[in-house]
Amino acid sequence: MTVAAVARRLGVAPATLRTWDRRYGVGPTDHRSGAHRRYTSADLARLEQMRRLMIAGVPLADAARQVKDQGAVRSQQSEPEAAGLQAVGPETRAEGRPGGGRVVAIPGGTPGSRGLARAAQSLDGLACRAIIDETIERRGVVWTWDHLLAPVLVGVGQQWQNSGRWIEVEHVLSEAVTTALSSAVRQTDTALGRPVLLAATQDEAHALPLWALAAALSERRIPARVLGARVPGAALIEAVHRTGPAAVFLWSQTSDNQDHTVLAQLPQLRPPVVAVVGGPGWTEPLPDGVFFVGDLTEAVARLARAAGE
Repeated sequence: MTVAAVARRLGVAPATLRTWDRRYGVGPTDHRSGAHRRYTSADLARLEQMRRLMIAGVPLADAARQVKDQGAVRSQQSEPEAAGLQAVGPETRAEGRPGGGRVVAIPGGTPGSRGLARAAQSLDGLACRAIIDETIERRGVVWTWDHLLAPVLVGVGQQWQNSGRWIEVEHVLSEAVTTALSSAVRQTDTALGRPVLLAATQDEAHALPLWALAAALSERRIPARVLGARVPGAALIEAVHRTGPAAVFLWSQTSDNQDHTVLAQLPQLRPPVVAVVGGPGWTEPLPDGVFFVGDLTEAVARLARAAGE
């Protein structure tokens, strides 16, 4: 493949590939006298790996060293086998250089958040998922939400709001976040006990905060059941009757979507159900006995108390 073809495949500028070759020694290995140098499938596999490491926040020099060290082992494989390596990892087929001057604004962002933003811009859902999974494992759900996910989600959403573009970036990122957080819920053993119901109001389409809360509760072995977005009031009331939860958490992103009526209609069970709301959409006054929480840490603490922890 030519440098232009590889650049399109990776979503980088041709000049970037030439710099990687000149400065770090990661370039095409097929060279014939009097002809342009060509990239083999093994070369492409090395470059894709280098790009994934770069997106994850690894310095370029270290990323180049890693792929060259791996290349010493891969050189023992046949070329068709090396070509197969690229099929099992994430790849991007963006036209031109991702971002193109349109970057996600993350003031004070961590290296991980910047890496996640770059992966989302490249529409690389698998790279997004890898970064999120690794951060949850090292830091826990609350830290991951506060310092990695929320800043990038806000930045991407702001870019879409300002320009009307990047809806595809938001979709890729949201899918990766939902998959990672829901997987964290499934992989956690939960203690037997009354569950916590997590839902968004009837007109609320945003459900990512519910999955963050469910995953954070799972870390504390508190069973949570996510009803998702756009839950009609009648369905929420029926779910309360059916499960007898320790608490109900209701999310509203905007004031147009808040629903005070369903809060007042929640069944009076024995033992009682604690009603908790979160999100910037809620306004005062709330019905008597309803608690408002301002962030994920406060929500986990309030619901843990309701569950008897």
